[in-house]
Amino acid sequence: MKRIASWLLAGCVSALAWAQMPAAGQPLTVDEIIAKNAAARGGVDAWRKVRTMIWMGHVESANAPTPNAPFVLALRRPNSTRFEITAMNQRIVRVFDGKEGWKIRPSSGGAPDVQPYTPTEVRYARDEQVIDGPLLDHATKGIAVSLDGMDAIEGKDAYRLAVTLPSGAHRHVWVDAASFLDVRYDREAPGLSGAPVKIEVTYRDYREIEGVQVPFAIESGVAGAAKKDRLVLDRVSLNPPLDDAMFVRPMVPGRRASVAVGAGGMQAPRSAFGPAQ
Repeated sequence: MKRIASWLLAGCVSALAWAQMPAAGQPLTVDEIIAKNAAARGGVDAWRKVRTMIWMGHVESANAPTPNAPFVLALRRPNSTRFEITAMNQRIVRVFDGKEGWKIRPSSGGAPDVQPYTPTEVRYARDEQVIDGPLLDHATKGIAVSLDGMDAIEGKDAYRLAVTLPSGAHRHVWVDAASFLDVRYDREAPGLSGAPVKIEVTYRDYREIEGVQVPFAIESGVAGAAKKDRLVLDRVSLNPPLDDAMFVRPMVPGRRASVAVGAGGMQAPRSAFGPAQ
């Protein structure tokens, strides 16, 4: 489960470019591509209104100890995240408050073991663009985007956009040339040995949620690997209230709030360390 990659959405900026689209047959500029991408995903204004988001689903992974392990991912602007996955009746949690992060898992004695993110993990987490992705309002965020070419992604043409983050990290985002939805991006992440590896994330099965498009199947793994992790979303909630306590350093010993999922859907916060239901 340590190899389960982060998976976040991409957006875009510059709706004004819609009034300046070139004639048919002329190549698109990078601004025109990301403007079309924004419109395809529901529009810049709609995404700016999304302040928090919860994804609930399950993980299909050869790296997980149990099949179809349920997960909950809570996102809050600008880049706070909380990821919980339950396997073998145990819950593993990763929390990032925008500056620091912590990994929580049961110890051999059953009590929660809390470890801080390593400096490398903090650097990667700070580079994540939660909710928006790197394209939406990229200039405001200090992110540079350029058109890097075109590739065939699973038999379909896609624009390859080169993204440079304020940290200096480089990524690519692929935008489908027909639907203008994001279909793939890549990034570096810590490998099992500690050395960075390139992760590919592929988006599938887009569905409309309150006017915006969200991929309900997300595959991620080391570039070129035969087997990938697959996150399947069962439910998405936009702008749910999220308590600050969800994103702070856990107290040990003790209990703390978490997102809960039950038979009736989302429920009130409960302990992240209680027995899995």
